Amino acid sequence: MTVAAGRSVAFLGPEGTFTHQAVLTWASARVAHDVRPDPLATVGQVHDAVAAGAADRGVVAIESSVEGYVVPSLDALVGSGDVVAVDEVVLDVSFDAFVRPGHADPAGLREATAHPHGLAQCTRFMAERGLLGVPASSNAAACRDLADHQVAFGPRLCGELYGLETLATGVEDFAGARTRFLVLCPRDDAAAAWAPLREAEGAWRTMVAVTPVLTGPGVLARVTAEFAERGVNMSSLVERPLKVREGQYVFVVTLDGAPWEPQVRDLFTALLAAGDSLKVLGSYPVAPGGPGLDGVLPDHVPTGSVLGDDGPADLARGLLW
Repeated sequence: MTVAAGRSVAFLGPEGTFTHQAVLTWASARVAHDVRPDPLATVGQVHDAVAAGAADRGVVAIESSVEGYVVPSLDALVGSGDVVAVDEVVLDVSFDAFVRPGHADPAGLREATAHPHGLAQCTRFMAERGLLGVPASSNAAACRDLADHQVAFGPRLCGELYGLETLATGVEDFAGARTRFLVLCPRDDAAAAWAPLREAEGAWRTMVAVTPVLTGPGVLARVTAEFAERGVNMSSLVERPLKVREGQYVFVVTLDGAPWEPQVRDLFTALLAAGDSLKVLGSYPVAPGGPGLDGVLPDHVPTGSVLGDDGPADLARGLLW
């Protein structure tokens, strides 16, 4: 992917966020020259910087294996006519707990602060210490602005950047959590951005917004049947409300494949013929280290779920029939 030396890569700041780490990881893997990480205050500002050409690329978190989709990032992609995702970074996420130097005494600690997703991933640590959660705009902002009576959750990089004392390491509720990040570029530059990536063999994944023009019973079944008929795997489906029409939704589908592959192109053609509105939000090689976040082991399903071979009592309790 061509990014000139010194060109900026916008991300949700300040320095020290997991997104900052994703920028550095992506740059080391894809970019031949140094890039300049450019921390911005909001996901919207990252999109605006890419759309306006003020940043060569942008990086945003899109999905956490614990908390699911990052709604501001998803909605910004759906609502943008000029920005598209062209690459993906997947990071293992672990939170350390930090305090200001000399303030590790539990008696003086009353609050925990982090991005809302960070707080949601460290609830056990908070409960054990009776800490009240205080949301911050990012984990790095929580560490940067840490008060004497607070504990901040963030990546190890934050402690080094902001001179904090480490109270505990690996305080997340679920070990092995991962977060997916998308690399953004102007839509008109997508083909050039993909060109070097298409030369390498490997699987691709595409996010597409499907807006049925005609709604009613069976509309989602009709859409998903088109995928099944062509053997295109749908790895994720999320609905988001249309901001201008109450009670109407756009389906954001993540599928295995790239828009230029014959079976995906045929799928899109069929959906367009049925009257659906389509927009590709992004397409990117599946990040090294695994297929992403989809795929559920039998012992990882929600508590209380039932299987077809469970006994009648368990089925009745799980399904309430």
